[in-house]
Amino acid sequence: MSTTGSPDGTADPTSDVAAALREAAFVRLVAAADGDALAALGVLADSRPAAAADATLGVDGVASSATHEVAGELGPPGFDPDAVLATAGALAAETVPADLAAPVEEAGLEHRPGLAGPTDDPVDALAHSTLLCAPVSGDPEAAADLLGDVETADMDDDARRRVASLAALAVAGDADGTSRGAEAVERFLRPYAGGPFGTLGGYGDVLDALARTRPGLGVAVALGAGDGEAALSAWREHGRRAHRAVGAARTGRYDGLFAVRCDGDVPAGTVARLVRDFRSPEPVVLVVADGEAAAVRTPEASLDVGTAMAAAAETVAGTGGGTTTRGRAVFEAEDSAFVVAFREAQ
Repeated sequence: MSTTGSPDGTADPTSDVAAALREAAFVRLVAAADGDALAALGVLADSRPAAAADATLGVDGVASSATHEVAGELGPPGFDPDAVLATAGALAAETVPADLAAPVEEAGLEHRPGLAGPTDDPVDALAHSTLLCAPVSGDPEAAADLLGDVETADMDDDARRRVASLAALAVAGDADGTSRGAEAVERFLRPYAGGPFGTLGGYGDVLDALARTRPGLGVAVALGAGDGEAALSAWREHGRRAHRAVGAARTGRYDGLFAVRCDGDVPAGTVARLVRDFRSPEPVVLVVADGEAAAVRTPEASLDVGTAMAAAAETVAGTGGGTTTRGRAVFEAEDSAFVVAFREAQ
């Protein structure tokens, strides 16, 4: 096993990583349980010459944020990394990758009006997407009623614009919503059209759902070999569970923190993101559910979430960690005890 680094800061980390992967006799790619990391795994795996080494793929760790660039150096002459997959992953991570715009457009994908769903059905997208949280989320019948006056069977651009406007108004008019939601919903509107799931935003949403609930299927989809219908079924179930959990959650507001308690097995990371973007009046959101915790913050907040999660988990004999903006933990104490520990770690 070898590692690579540049202590003096003079070397190019992209070249270092590519060289280490190219020269290794055995490569094990491990990704965090989210759509961005799953896409990164797929981009790197695609660039690695299969004849050069074995590769073990799994989902449970940390992924590089520069895999598209690394893959460009790692691949054989003339190899073009999968910009569509990389962009879908970046969109799942709530970023707008300007450096990927040109290769995505070269692949024939352009922005169009409408919703960033993984199917052609806007009702399906409204009801199951985790790119928005509105009164119709998780409820296909309510979503169908919202779009009842729109001919959704064969939509032109005008119909897509109307659907997008109705989605934005549903978020803006949500009595439980916050002003942050009006900005957050933009991720769901005017998507890049194309790719294996209709839009890049929808593709990223599917990857994120699979990484959290069906990682084996997610790896297959990221490698271009997964069952599309099974992936969509998992995406719908993930969306229903997440929105149901948001609606049933018990919340507590503290100075700089919005604590959310859920019952049962819920996708805590997704719930935390939805609450942060569409429900929370505070910049940091902590979700706890039956011995699992997830936390996220807004870009403006200064808290190192991963450090706080690690400290809180240690206090209650659990394990945790993350990045500066998000974190995860597992523990065996009462959920309320973890909330107290996290507050003390802030």
